[in-house]
Amino acid sequence: MHCFLQINILQIKCSNRTKASEFYLVGFSLLKEAGFYLFVLIFIIYILSITANVFVIVIIRNDPRLYKPMYFLIGALSFLEIWYPTVTVPRLLWALLADEESISPAGCFTQFFFHFSFGATENFLLTVMALDRFLAICNPLHYSHIMSPNTCILMLSGSWLFGFVVVAIPSLEITKLSFCGCNIIDHYYCDFAPLIKLSCSETSHVEKMVFVSSCFVILGCFSVIIMSYIWIIKTTLHFSVSFGKSRTFSTCASHLLVVVIFYATTIFMFVRPTAKDFLYLNKIISIVPSIITPLLNPIIYTLRNKEVKEAVCKTAKKWKDYHA
Repeated sequence: MHCFLQINILQIKCSNRTKASEFYLVGFSLLKEAGFYLFVLIFIIYILSITANVFVIVIIRNDPRLYKPMYFLIGALSFLEIWYPTVTVPRLLWALLADEESISPAGCFTQFFFHFSFGATENFLLTVMALDRFLAICNPLHYSHIMSPNTCILMLSGSWLFGFVVVAIPSLEITKLSFCGCNIIDHYYCDFAPLIKLSCSETSHVEKMVFVSSCFVILGCFSVIIMSYIWIIKTTLHFSVSFGKSRTFSTCASHLLVVVIFYATTIFMFVRPTAKDFLYLNKIISIVPSIITPLLNPIIYTLRNKEVKEAVCKTAKKWKDYHA
């Protein structure tokens, strides 16, 4: 009965041909009971994600042994993974709890800009992390000089700057589109493809712009990462000691696993010229980079890194002794 009423309400909203004064995020269109269980699940994942990423930052900040470029970048990734889901998940939780679907155009465009800016920033940051591993393994004698603290800060700042700049122009173009008639966004956040589908303006130029930007950022960064790891593997194969090979692969495995999870979803979602296809599938797959990956990343880096695990044990021991 609830679903039937919801469909009728959406049809009424779609029948209005005036200029849209607000959008409606459909989310997952669940019954009230199912929505509550989904709320609990996503809420737990979100809280664990924020806690885990804050914990990684605290561990790296408080242990002098982790004052290295690699851990500085891991801490930067954890900081980014705090903000990336925060743009979309709290709004989704509120919609599931209060059954509130409406969002203003200004709020929608703001969410769009920050969500994709953080996503683009993560692309650049993962590339910087790959270059860091490339320099550490393929050019160890000059690594400390090249990856100085100033260089790390400069590369990190560049990742954030380029991440926001590359999304700014497409975001501005989207705000210029007219949205009239159906204002139902079949998603849990303001994604590009559903917005384009609702526009009654000519959108081909915006679609081409976003497609080119996506190819430049996603495929460009992914290509640099793959090339870095090809050189890393070639260099590692020349190591005479098997211990050196295993240690190198162990060091790079965490970052490579994060890259595979992140790019497997983003390439499918955004590197397609037909943005209006597979909207529902996009909505389901977007859960991975937006909700699940921010929780997986700190776990992967913690469980697969010996120095981080030692720092965690040291911090836990200090915490235990302090409360003893």
